[in-house]
Amino acid sequence: MVQLFISAFVTLFVVIDPPGCVPIFSSLTAGTTPKHRRDMAVRSSLIAAGVLIAFALGGEAFLSALGITLPAFKIAGGLMVFVIAIDMVFEKRTQRRETRAEGVKSAADAAGKPLEEEDISVFPMAIPMLAGPGSIASVMLLSARTDGDVTKEAVVLGALVTVLLLTLLCLLAAGPMMKLMGAKFEGALTRLLGVVLAALAAQFVIDGIKRSFGL
Repeated sequence: MVQLFISAFVTLFVVIDPPGCVPIFSSLTAGTTPKHRRDMAVRSSLIAAGVLIAFALGGEAFLSALGITLPAFKIAGGLMVFVIAIDMVFEKRTQRRETRAEGVKSAADAAGKPLEEEDISVFPMAIPMLAGPGSIASVMLLSARTDGDVTKEAVVLGALVTVLLLTLLCLLAAGPMMKLMGAKFEGALTRLLGVVLAALAAQFVIDGIKRSFGL
């Protein structure tokens, strides 16, 4: 169980990337009141939690309704997560997030609205930055590995909740963290986590192939 928790925690931590969300959140909430920043941090974390828990618990039934087998989803999901890992190693994912954040700020400026009136909790913070395709695929893959065992499912959900709580803490402490984290440190951490995620993604693909061919 400990191994499952560590595997699930590392996978979700790397995919959701709480430290990597801090600069984006700080940029989106720049110039707003402390209360607004707290509200956005709590709300985005809760929305992301609801989406990811829903897919963790109901993802298998959803796949069955579409006629998709778990091994096929493991292979497809593993490939998707591997692409995310490659982007992290070459820092393309961070660039896309920053571009998306700038787009939201530009839209607010064009509409002539103060940024503090903009609710960024649903989009882009909760979806797709926290609960995006990669994290949804990852939580469904991890849930599929439990083979319907309630205890193992609880362990995966526990790892997910732990990562989301760390994400919430990071968002709440975005200001101090931005001062402590330099651009070089963040880049090095992102690349290191990307390598780890690539190995985990490869394992998902291997598991899917083994189950598909009964190896």
